[in-house]
Amino acid sequence: MPKILKIDKLEKTYTSGSKKLTVLHDISFDIEAGETFAIVGPSGSGKTTLLGLCAGLDKPNSGSVELCGTRLQDMSEDQRALLRNKDVGFIFQNFQLLPTLSALENVSVPLELQGTKNASTMALQLLDKVGLANRIHHYPSQLSGGEQQRVALARAFCNTPSILFADEPTGNLDEETGEKVIELLFELNREAGTTLVIVTHDLDLANRTQQVLQLKGGKILTNKRQ
Repeated sequence: MPKILKIDKLEKTYTSGSKKLTVLHDISFDIEAGETFAIVGPSGSGKTTLLGLCAGLDKPNSGSVELCGTRLQDMSEDQRALLRNKDVGFIFQNFQLLPTLSALENVSVPLELQGTKNASTMALQLLDKVGLANRIHHYPSQLSGGEQQRVALARAFCNTPSILFADEPTGNLDEETGEKVIELLFELNREAGTTLVIVTHDLDLANRTQQVLQLKGGKILTNKRQ
């Protein structure tokens, strides 16, 4: 299978005044297209920093990231943004829905901005899939946390991404609601054949993926296929 993400000798250091803090040391791994992959580790281990580098949201100090066959360091910021719009989906712990838009608009507007025809119809189909056909005109403030995350799921899959990055997707949800969201996430992922990369501290969730990378202190502790 082709590799959709290749990470080679990644280092990330932050400078604060005269102090330097290296949060990722010598990180190397790759992910096959269509694979499910989890990044686990305690708080402060570098999970979210690594996710940002993989998605081209931030630049490493050294090492390389190849996403969807393209080396990110060879691209301009605008080119990386275009790649993300075309091939990458995101799900965040805090949902990141636009508060002034309805559930339907939160899903359809990104499609409209890409020039997609029938954006509203596609958005309706996705919201129906995640069980929110009767909540499409509600605003985020009128939805529960679980409903907001389901809207975020619909939005993440709306551009049929090649790879989806999920950062603690159940972090703000109770256990029962989180379980329903994860079932939906894996179901949508199977249907779309998307590569799924999940950052989580939930080992039960991580063990449902095909490969688990464990970080500790910014270094790889283990990397195993299941």
